[in-house]
Amino acid sequence: MNALNMARTAYTNTAAPIRTARGTEYAAFARISAQLKQTSQNKKLEFPKFVTALNHNRRLWTLLASDVADSDNALPKELRAQIFYLAEFVIHHTAQVLAGKADEEALLDVNRSIMRGLQGEGAQL
Repeated sequence: MNALNMARTAYTNTAAPIRTARGTEYAAFARISAQLKQTSQNKKLEFPKFVTALNHNRRLWTLLASDVADSDNALPKELRAQIFYLAEFVIHHTAQVLAGKADEEALLDVNRSIMRGLQGEGAQL
């Protein structure tokens, strides 16, 4: 790298942007929801990709359930309980989707609701 290039880049931000915890959670929901929506459009031909997306969503919700079950979690108890019950619903509904007894739209609706809450568009779940 020559001196001119070094001078041009000396004051540019090369680090990844810093995200808040809410921003990180939102990004995870957005990524997984997009994956689930995209794979659901062609699930009959690419079922393994759809199952992978369902599994990623279920893992995210399992992680959330574990987090809100921790007594050190700073969220209000009522909100923690609501998130835990949503996680139970997601896990159960995912099993129903995999068994062909339900579709994935309810899972996407729950994720969208959480994303709105993370953006501050809703005070409660």
